[in-house]
Amino acid sequence: MKPKKPTFEDQLAFISAQHDIYPTELFEALVTAKGEGKKSVEDLSVEYRGNVSDQSIFLITKEDKVIAQFRVPDETLGRTDVSFDSSMDTGRVRKEIAKQNPAPTHLKIDDLRVGMKKINLTAHVKEVSEPSKVHTQFRDNAVVSNAVLEDETGTILLCLWDQQVNMVQVGDSIEVKNSHVAMFKGERQLRLGKNGTVTILEKPLET
Repeated sequence: MKPKKPTFEDQLAFISAQHDIYPTELFEALVTAKGEGKKSVEDLSVEYRGNVSDQSIFLITKEDKVIAQFRVPDETLGRTDVSFDSSMDTGRVRKEIAKQNPAPTHLKIDDLRVGMKKINLTAHVKEVSEPSKVHTQFRDNAVVSNAVLEDETGTILLCLWDQQVNMVQVGDSIEVKNSHVAMFKGERQLRLGKNGTVTILEKPLET
């Protein structure tokens, strides 16, 4: 049985993991380079090299060293719903992220990248949205709420489902353990999954 050929999303997710860049940022750089000829994102340079059979050819380099060259269907470049969530969750990408990001005891919010796992951090609860019922592919009437977490480096959403809703309140200082970072509608989210936990700290964090 032949191994499954990596998709365009898989390729971009792997390059993003290698160079600590959001895959959506790299995708936007491809779109911009198609129109402008060249675009930089972090320390990578994306260059549009032409078009063959309705496919755009891109060269990605870092300090003049070739990182990758591949073709992207023009139809894909025109899409606004390209998702990298499943590609960021492949074993190959997870291993690369682990290699690039050896997990310290606790991270700061600014350190978080989509696809990172087993994240521990402490933060203030800045905002909490009203719980709302949503329909998912698995069942109806799930309840979801988002909390905005803040530390000295930035903010991120913490997604709370069902029994997790109402765990935190505005003003709480909390410790999140064993969470992972996902992307939803272009925004980073912390998700607890089955193994993540939230603990209210008795001693407020210093601001």
